This record gives sequence, C-alpha cells and structure tokens, in this order.
Amino acid sequence: MEDIEDAEEQDAEELFEHFSVVVDKGQAPLRVDKFLFNRLQGTSRNRIQMAAAADCILVDGKAVKSNYKVKPLEKISLVLPQEPKNFELIPEDIPLDIVYEDDDVILLNKPAGLVVHPGVGNYTGTLVNALIFYMQNLPSNIGGEMRPGLVHRLDKNTSGIMVIAKNERAMTRLAKEFFDRTAKRTYTALVWGDLKEEQGTITGNIGRSLKDRKVMDVFPEGDFGKHAVTHYKVLERFGYITMIECKLETGRTHQIRAHFKHIGHPLFNDETYGGNKILRGTTFTKYKQFVDNCFKILPRQALHATTLGFMQPTSNQPLMFSSELPDDMMQLIEKWRLYTAGNKLIN
Repeated sequence: MEDIEDAEEQDAEELFEHFSVVVDKGQAPLRVDKFLFNRLQGTSRNRIQMAAAADCILVDGKAVKSNYKVKPLEKISLVLPQEPKNFELIPEDIPLDIVYEDDDVILLNKPAGLVVHPGVGNYTGTLVNALIFYMQNLPSNIGGEMRPGLVHRLDKNTSGIMVIAKNERAMTRLAKEFFDRTAKRTYTALVWGDLKEEQGTITGNIGRSLKDRKVMDVFPEGDFGKHAVTHYKVLERFGYITMIECKLETGRTHQIRAHFKHIGHPLFNDETYGGNKILRGTTFTKYKQFVDNCFKILPRQALHATTLGFMQPTSNQPLMFSSELPDDMMQLIEKWRLYTAGNKLIN
C-alpha cells in the first residue's frame, strides 16, 4: 500500500503557503513588499514582488501592488507556492504525453502508475524527473533551478490531465487559482453500487485516519480534518457499479476516494479504500470470475482526471482542457456494458 506521504493528490494548503498578518498600531507608512520581507523569514523580496504582480497580496481583502504603503491595523494576506524540498533531482528521459504548451504552462496526460514527485521510496522514475529532463534546455527554469512548478498532484494510480508552471509568474498565479478554488476540475470514476440519486454532494472533513495513518478518513464537521466538498452526477449505471463525474469544490488528499468510501460506494478496485473486493452482486462463481477479470483489466482505482480549466497566467484568458479515458478504463466500461446488456436479455 502506498504511504500517504508519497501520495500525489495533496491539499492545496499543503502545496501553498498562506500568510496573514495585522499591521501594528504604530506602524509608519511602508511599502508592502518591504513590510512583508521584514516579517517573513526565508522569503526573498523578489518572490514577494512576484506575488504582488499576480494579485496574491491582499490588504483587507483587496489586491495591491508592491509599492502600496501599509497602514496601521490593516490585515495583509499572502499566498505563495511552497519552496521545493532539499534533495537532488535527477533528469530522466521518460516519455511525456504533452497536449498543450506555451511560454507559461505545460498540460499533459499523466498515466496511471507514474508517481508525480520524488519522495521516500520513489526518488527516481517520477514525473518531476521527466520534466527536468524535458525542460533542461529551456530558459524558463524556475528561480534558476531545474525544478518544474507543481501546483497540484494526482495519486500514483490516478490518470489524467495536469498543469505544470514553467516560470515563477505562472507558478504564483496558478497557485492562487488552486488555493482560491477557482480552477475547474472534473474526474470520471467508477464506484461500487447503484447510487440512489442522479446527482448529489458529499460534505465531510477529511484527515488522516486515527487507526491507520496511511489512509484518509471522513469526520464530522468541526471535529477533525479539513472541510471537503465533492459534487457528483451519474453518467451511466451498470447495476452493480456506477460511472460518475465528480467536481471538486475543495482539493483534499484522496478526497474522492475517501468521500465515496464514506458513503458506502468505494471506487472500483481501490485497494487502499476497500474497493478491490466484490461489494455488490452475487457470490456465484461465474460472477466472481467476471469481476476478477475486471480487476485484471484495471489493476488500480477507477479514477481519471478528465477536465482542467484555469486562466492563462499572462493573457488572463480562460483555458480548458480535457483528457480522454485511458484504455484500461474504456475496456472496463465496455465489459460492464456487455455484462449488463446480457443480464437484461436473460431477464
């Protein structure tokens, strides 16, 4: 089982830093970039100025530029991408399925099985290693370092569309979009069971399980974890499993996987959350063999990042990208369609 520390789909709050400070009563007028530089240890003034250019510095809720003079008792908020952790990144020639690229961003399809970022047990063979190799001759390496800008992540065994920032400005602007939850994301999933409603919303705090730190759990609002909301609608029903579209209002670690486990409909073949067992249907040998064959076709959780929308960092024009379902999910869906149609003919 994968360690939650190595899971790629992390909270926005884990990928971005959020500072908030109230100006002292006796503070003399001072440029906001200098004020924040004096208050925040380990953050360069250039990084703060870049945040201001991206409207990521707010004074009493309104965006300001670097030369704004702070006044006593004003509340200042700042969102910044997290600085990278200190370990050596090795460029590796790993093929990338790039669907779009400009001076600011790369959009790509991440295949299932590819870890996004190096970590314990996965220091090589990751998406980041591949991006460093791909970008090594480009002038847009962030901060003079060969480190591509991750603004969101996908779990190792989740496939689908991702955006990578190619420079500091793009990183900062996209960081704010993901932090403010204005980026649009949809996923396609197959879950166990026949959902009662055609559409619905799952709300429940998500945090590390108190029994097993390697998985996430859902808790009542206010007790533990972080607020999380998942909207879904049914795309197709197969009796024992259902294909759905999910829209994330928040972006918590394993949000879709934990939320559907919580309502009794784990993702199909999600080993971490109990979906790798027969949870609906009969126990007859013929049906069991059919499901086992389905597990072999899709040896991972049935989850794919289908669409991703955001504002282009330089032009501020809306961009929307989609990713077709991979072969393993398409084969699984077709197998269930045939099985469902066969049962209808028999009945």
